[in-house]
Amino acid sequence: MLARHRQSLILQAVRTDGSARVSDLTQRLGVSDMTIRRDLEVLARDGLIEKVHGGAVLPGSPASQEPGFEAKLVLERPEKSAIARAAAGLVRPGTAIALAGGTTTFALAQCLLDVPGLTIVTNSLRVTNLFSGTRGLDGSADPVVLTGGVRTPSEALVGPVADLTIRSLHFDLLFLGCFGIDADAGLTTPNLAEAETNRAFIRVARRVVVLADHTKWGLVSLSSFARLSDVDVLVTDEMLPHEARAQAAEQVGEIVVAESLATRPMQAKSA
Repeated sequence: MLARHRQSLILQAVRTDGSARVSDLTQRLGVSDMTIRRDLEVLARDGLIEKVHGGAVLPGSPASQEPGFEAKLVLERPEKSAIARAAAGLVRPGTAIALAGGTTTFALAQCLLDVPGLTIVTNSLRVTNLFSGTRGLDGSADPVVLTGGVRTPSEALVGPVADLTIRSLHFDLLFLGCFGIDADAGLTTPNLAEAETNRAFIRVARRVVVLADHTKWGLVSLSSFARLSDVDVLVTDEMLPHEARAQAAEQVGEIVVAESLATRPMQAKSA
């Protein structure tokens, strides 16, 4: 197949679906990753597509934009704190857990500093830094396993190195967030490589716990990485509409609605 013909088919795929992954294009066109990436370079130079991690999107696609960690850290702080506290209640001492990158999982990590005997697998640089020097070794293994990989704007490590590390491990609980959550699209992210790394996490986790505040509901980003039926527990906040809760309950194993400190009843002080 001539290069121009192949590039035309790639452009058609991006325009039809709004995006295209390198892995899908290699299978569809029967060529190597390197050939597809060269074709994407040509199309990007011509302004016909925009390259993103793991594939391509249409130029100016809002789904390809991802805010940085600090920008997301200040959003919905009370809700994220409530979700983190509720999620921490699912963690038992002496277990192996995974924390995917994100600001809500980082808030959860802050709640786990005093839980004894945890082994934590993470692709989050922020989580690794948080636990660095704060926990003792048990003599057999480091309590925090960092996956390695390529850094994203959300301070997560993704890509083939991260995926390979994750596939060799097993853990009791996986906690992860998402850019958007939708009854039909499932869990989505604007970063194709991050989507693939999240899939790797989900495949080796015994239970999958998703942390998502109410603002994530109904958002659909570039790449889906899980169906709602893949989620064992969804931890969200009180502002998630009842209709959305009902839709989620049809597919999710369990929904935990986190109670904010502002709505908790005041306890009377003892005399």
